[in-house]
Parts: sequence; structure tokens; C-alpha cells
Amino acid sequence: MAISASAAGGRSDSFSATGHAVARAWESFATGEGTVQGVRPEILASWCRCRDEYDVDPRLRSAPGAAEHTEHRFEQDVILTKLGGLAAIAGREMEHAGGIVAVTDGSGRILASYGAPDARRRAEASNLAPRSAWSERTTGTNGMGTALEVPGAVTVTGPEHWCEGFHEWACAGIAIRDVVTGVPLGTIDVSRWGEPLSEQVPIWLEKAAASVQSEMFWRAASDGQSVADRFAAESSRAGSPLICLDLGGRAIVGDDDAIALLGMPRDVPMIAPSQRWLPDVPELSNVVRWATRRSLADPRWRGFARLAVRPNDTMPVSMRPVFVDNRLVGMCCEFGLQDGEAYDSSAAHGSPHGPERIIGVRNDRLIVLMPSEIRYAEADRNTVWLNTDRGRIQAAIRGLDNVDQALNSYGFCRVHRRFLVNLRRVAELERGVKGELLLITDPRAPEFIPVSRRHAPEVRRLLGV
Repeated sequence: MAISASAAGGRSDSFSATGHAVARAWESFATGEGTVQGVRPEILASWCRCRDEYDVDPRLRSAPGAAEHTEHRFEQDVILTKLGGLAAIAGREMEHAGGIVAVTDGSGRILASYGAPDARRRAEASNLAPRSAWSERTTGTNGMGTALEVPGAVTVTGPEHWCEGFHEWACAGIAIRDVVTGVPLGTIDVSRWGEPLSEQVPIWLEKAAASVQSEMFWRAASDGQSVADRFAAESSRAGSPLICLDLGGRAIVGDDDAIALLGMPRDVPMIAPSQRWLPDVPELSNVVRWATRRSLADPRWRGFARLAVRPNDTMPVSMRPVFVDNRLVGMCCEFGLQDGEAYDSSAAHGSPHGPERIIGVRNDRLIVLMPSEIRYAEADRNTVWLNTDRGRIQAAIRGLDNVDQALNSYGFCRVHRRFLVNLRRVAELERGVKGELLLITDPRAPEFIPVSRRHAPEVRRLLGV
């Protein structure tokens, strides 16, 4: 598919009346207003991150330099090479359209740029060039940085950029994410000075990302088969329930004892990433991330954690990395065994920190919420709904895991695969018809938040019941 930067109407559309309205909203928000109107919710959510979390200077006129000697894993280098090839092809077309195409790594560091010489020279004035940093944390709202924060293609036009020095640019970017962990590996971005981008650009970006990720799915399935093969070798000598996970914490295969212990589906192994099963075990995803970091530093690493894998009890779970061709592809987990380094949750999470406010979206308006206003969050697939003192509001952050990470230092606790509760707002507890624990955060409303069997011991402990 061809990429075109042209847009009917040119500068008079996106950089005139609408641009002036957004510029006025930007000026108000940058000087401290809580909410403004006339700005797309996804842009306003980004502005909130830039101002309140990342403290990015809105008067910035050029991007800072990126840290040198950034190391990438082999599979990330493969993806970035493919992105570079796509960007080079698109860059040749952009030479005639007065734009540039850039590729970044997963941290927002520009690796290469292609396109019209005049546009590249203009871009260099803003440091839109290799070895510069374009994450939101460093450079505010922009196509590359904001794509690292949210799924799908992102467009940022004129004064939608958080930093004033980029208000004459239009850009669109998309992140390529690991199909197992969801971690961004890189981005590809199209930018143009003084003119809006064609509506075809986000479509091209989506297709480019899909073409790269299709091969990633194939590789992930191959890795899943390798993990299943390792399980077959390990299970013959394991003396305890054994399960193998991918690096996203999802189960690929387990023995009969592990299946019974966890309530795991019996149609295993689950080779393709879309088939894999997420165990309902509190803290497991954090433990897997910790084990991944340790294993990448030392392939011979071993460790264990105590997890609530059954009601009213915790048990040790040991972890051993699975490497294929010097690549880490999974974890073997044996229940009831303590082997190697002990997991320290405080060290794994680092210093508690989080946003003083969390952003919700209602209609076309962004809602700024204090964590204390939120009673509980409920996931509907990747959309998260916040039940608050101001009503039911959609979270600007997608994915319950991401909302959990943002709120876990404010007294919130994951109680179910679909629910996150502010324990400070729990007013009553009740037993369901099947004996399950139900939480009530507002006795005036008919809301009953179920607590899963595996989370119940931790919830009781935290509530002191």
C-alpha cells in the first residue's frame, strides 16, 4: 500500500481555525487549568501525563539527546531492522511530499529517518533526528512518544503537541509491541511540517505494524512449541506440580497436578499466543517480570516466590528460565519447591509512586480524578470502567493491569480477573449463594464486587477479617 502525505485543503484545515482553538486550550492547560474543552480525549490524556506525571516543559523547542549504548535483545533488533526497511521505502515517497519517516526503539530513541532533504533539515532544528529522545517522558505529546503509551495509530497535529516548539508539525506514529508481553519494541512515525497528513497515513501505519507483527506471532508460536518440548523433558523428573509460562505470565502447558491446582484448561499445550491461559494468581505477573530480568542477566538463575495459589494458603513456586538458541522464551514453575533467590516484592516494585490523579473520559470531556474518588474499576476486555463518586467513567488508560499499576500505591487491590477495588472504600462484606466473598463499596447502590477464590486470602488479610 502506498503512503501519501497530501491532504485536501492543506494548511487551511488543520492549522487554522481548529488549530487556533486547540492552541487556546493548550495555553490554558499548560498554565494549570484542570480541564479544557475542544481537545480530543486521547490528546488531553497525553497532556495530563506530560504535565502531571512527567513534568515536561511545555515551552521546549527541541528534543533532548537520548542515552547512548542502548542495548536491544536479538528479537528486538530483528523487528527494528524490518521497520527500518519499511521506513526507507516510505521515505522515498515522502521525498516528493515534503515529509519524513522515522523509526525509534522501544524507549523512543530515534534510530533512523528518511525523506525529503529540506524536511530533514527543518526537523534537525527540533532534533527530530537520530540519537534524540522522543518518548512522552522527555518530549511530550508526539506521534512516536504517544504511540508508546497507547495502542493503535496515533495522530498529533499542530498545537496538539505538548511542546510549543513542535506546534508547526503534524505527525502520526504506531508502536510495534511484543505479542507475548505487550511491551513496545519500536515505533514508526510519519511527520510533515506546516501541513496536515493524509487520512491514509494512519491506515498505512496500521498495515505496516500488522505486517511486522504477523511474523512475530509465528515466532511466538514456535517459541511456545519449544517451551512445550522443554516441559516434556522436565515433567518426567518433577516431583511437584509443574507448569510452563510464557514471559507474559500466561500458561502454555502444565501437568495434571498443576491443572487441578490452578483450575487450568485441560486442552493443553496452548502453543499460539492467543490460546494461552492467564492463571488467576495474585502477584504472578510481577514475579514473572522479576524472573525475566534476573534470567536475562544470568541464564543459570533460579528463584522462587510465595504465592496464593489456593484459598487460605500460600505456597512457594520455584522458577527456572527456558532458553532457546540463547533467547529467553519462558519459565518452568514448580509448586511447593524453594530453589534459588527469594522474591522481594518491595525491591521488585521499586519505590511506591503513582499519579496524584488518574484520567477518565466521558463523552468528549476528560475527567481528572483523585484516586480516593474511585471505588472500584471493572474491565470489559481492554476497556476499563471506573466506578466513582462522579458516576461511571471510562479510564483513559487501557487494560486493567495498567490501571492496577497506576493505582496500587493508593490502597487498590486486584480481587478478581475483572475487578480492582479501593480497599479504603469497602463498606460491607457479604457471602454469595455459593459461599463466595462479595465486596460492597456503596451500601446505597446494588453493587456486589466478586472476590475470586485465589484472591480471597489476601483480601481478608488486608481487610483484617
